Amino acid sequence: MSIKNLLLLFLIVFIFFQNDELNGSIKIKYKIGDEIITNTDINNEKNYLIFLRPDLKNLSKKEILKISENSLIREVIKKKEINRVFKNLNNEAIINEVKKKLFKFKNVSNEEEFMRLLESSNIDYGKIVEKMKYEAFWNELVFQKYNGLIRIDEKQLRINLKNKISNDKKFEYNISEILLEIEKDENIKSKYEEIIEYIKLNDFKTAASRFSIASSANNGGNVGWIKETLLSENINSILKKINKNGITKPIKYPSGYLILRVNDKKELKQNINIEKELKELVSYEKNKQLNQFSLLLFKKLKQNITINEY
Repeated sequence: MSIKNLLLLFLIVFIFFQNDELNGSIKIKYKIGDEIITNTDINNEKNYLIFLRPDLKNLSKKEILKISENSLIREVIKKKEINRVFKNLNNEAIINEVKKKLFKFKNVSNEEEFMRLLESSNIDYGKIVEKMKYEAFWNELVFQKYNGLIRIDEKQLRINLKNKISNDKKFEYNISEILLEIEKDENIKSKYEEIIEYIKLNDFKTAASRFSIASSANNGGNVGWIKETLLSENINSILKKINKNGITKPIKYPSGYLILRVNDKKELKQNINIEKELKELVSYEKNKQLNQFSLLLFKKLKQNITINEY
C-alpha cells in the first residue's frame, strides 16, 4: 500500500473515531478497578434484563438504565473475584445446568428454540450463557468459601417444627422481597417511604430491581411459594397480618432490612410429614445462610474496590 493510501486510511479512521466521540456513541460511564463500563455495555444489559423481564419495557428510559447500571456493577465486581479464584471456567456440568435453567425459564425445550427467541430480542446466545455461567460460579465460590461455616441445629429445628405444626391453621405464602443495605447516614424510615412512593408510581417488581441487593433483584424480587413452617416466628407473625398484595414495613435482617410483598397465600394441608418438612427446613436454612454470606462477601468486595462514575 502506498504512503498516500495509508495516509488516506488513517484520515478515514481518525474521522470515524472523532465522530463517534463527538456524537457520544461510545462513552465510559464507570471505571471499576481496572474494568470499564460503557454506555454500550449498559444498553446491552438493558436488552438482557428486558429479555428476562419484559415488563421492564414499561419503565422510563432513565429508570431502566439505572437498573441496568446497578446490575452491571454487581456483575463486574463478582466476575473479578471469580476470575481470581477459579483458574478454569470451562466446566461443562455448570454450563449445561445454566442452559437447562434458561430453557426452563423461557419455556423452550431445546437450544434451537431458545436461539430463535434470542434473535428476535437481539440478544447474543454466547453472552447470555456467559452471564448466567458467572452467576453459577459465584454461587459455587460462596459455597466453597462458607459451607464449612454453616451452623444448623437440627434437633432445635425439629422441636420448633413440631410446635408450629401443633398450632392452628398453617399457610403458604407467595412472596417477593426487597433487601435494603442502609448506609450509616441513611434513615430506614425515609428510605422505606421513598420505596413505597416508587412502588405507587411503578410496581414492586421494578422497585426490587432498582433498590434490592438480594440475588432475586433481577427477577423482580420474586421468591416464590414458601411454607409458614420454613419461616422465622418474627416473619410469620408479620405475614399473618398482611393481606394478599400487602407490603410489610421494614424487617431487621442480618444483612440489612427486608421488605416483603404477599403476592398470594393459601392454607396448607393438615397432614404434614415431619421428616419431609424437616428436610425442607434444613435445606432452606442452609440456603438462607449461604445467601447472607454471599451478600457479606459482595459488600466486602465492593468496599475494597474503587468505583468511579463519569
